[in-house]
Amino acid sequence: MSVAVMAPEGTMHAIGNTKYGSPGGLRLLEVATPALDDDAVLVRVRAASVNPYDWHVMRGLPYLVRLSEGRRRPKRSVRGVDMAGVVEAVGRNVTQVAPGDAVYGWGRFGALAEYERAGEHSCVPKPDGISFEQAAAIPMAACTALQALRDKGRLTAGQTVLINGASGGIGTFAVQIAKALGAEVTGVCSTRNVELVRSLGADHVIDYAADDFTRGKRYDLIVDLVGNRSLRALRRALTPKGTFVAVGGGDGRWIGPLLLPLKALLVSRFVGQRLLPFLAKLNRDDLLFVNELVDDGKLVPVVDRTYPLSEAPNAIRYLEEGHARGKVVVTT
Repeated sequence: MSVAVMAPEGTMHAIGNTKYGSPGGLRLLEVATPALDDDAVLVRVRAASVNPYDWHVMRGLPYLVRLSEGRRRPKRSVRGVDMAGVVEAVGRNVTQVAPGDAVYGWGRFGALAEYERAGEHSCVPKPDGISFEQAAAIPMAACTALQALRDKGRLTAGQTVLINGASGGIGTFAVQIAKALGAEVTGVCSTRNVELVRSLGADHVIDYAADDFTRGKRYDLIVDLVGNRSLRALRRALTPKGTFVAVGGGDGRWIGPLLLPLKALLVSRFVGQRLLPFLAKLNRDDLLFVNELVDDGKLVPVVDRTYPLSEAPNAIRYLEEGHARGKVVVTT
């Protein structure tokens, strides 16, 4: 049984914004250290990663985001979800982790900060073989990749899968997880990332600048992380009973990346192929599944760049440009 330890009182540094806007509106803030309740864990953050979710909330775009995050301004000022660090204190009801444990997961307050408050079921032990920076890269991206492939895509050993956007934050995990599930994997990426995707275990790599993956081979499953091709073209690359999972990509101020998934859902009613929208839901069981892959050496987080906390706006700006190879991480 864990013994409750008093959380540090006072203030801490964090990166956040009090109104929607560009990365230029993010500031290094001095805010109160998150209060610790009976069911919570306080983590001294060593590293946090940034995700498209973070800049969608930062900008309040597409406008649909504001239904949950605040109509006129963000409900929470501190940005970030994914984090890794050392448990500083635990609530009296917490039994899964103890002070001093190295953990990673997702928080409730905002991960781009010196401390983060999380539920005990939102944290898992950090494998000894990876750094805090690598661990922070895992939660949202790896769980999204796993759920898109295994749960939504129903990927099984021996099937063929194409991952459009294989060199990005989710894509680098998707390639490795698909291989771990026994699939024949094709990754689509830019010329400069071909060797990276091949090194992750992809059986085939398509340079989108040289070849059109929608003309030629057909796949049992396509996981689209980019949203840069029409649904008609994507269906052309599917087997007659194949599955298409729309995860991300696409522009627009109103529904943005939801446009292609909504089209897929509509068309799926009239064709033999499964055309599915997808939205990940973080849960501890999936994070533990990913953790086992890391422990077994089947999954290695790819970190493109790291930034200190004070330069977190630059980290989000770089991620928004769309050229990151793997994940972008902020250290504290």
